[in-house]
Amino acid sequence: MEKTLSRVLIGNYSELPERLGKTVIIADKEIAVFKLASGKIRAIENRCPHKGGVLAEGMISGEHVFCPMHNWKISVNDGQAQAPDEGCVDTYDVEIKNGFVYVLVNV
Repeated sequence: MEKTLSRVLIGNYSELPERLGKTVIIADKEIAVFKLASGKIRAIENRCPHKGGVLAEGMISGEHVFCPMHNWKISVNDGQAQAPDEGCVDTYDVEIKNGFVYVLVNV
């Protein structure tokens, strides 16, 4: 079955908490959405590649989230774990239009 890129509304930009994660379920995907201190919005897979920790519950510092289970540092830009840890999570494009935030996912 061919997947289609969908633009899914996840909320109002002004209502997203800064430097805190929000969990969003889209089809079969669980996504962590973050509003960084810079105002940028990032969306990544909501599970640490190490032991599956919920990244939306982690601390944000700059452009990284720290897994709440074992403190792995994951980039919210490319999904890569910082060395010496290894692993990666999926990342999703985000659009902001008329004050609303959309995540782009293949469903």
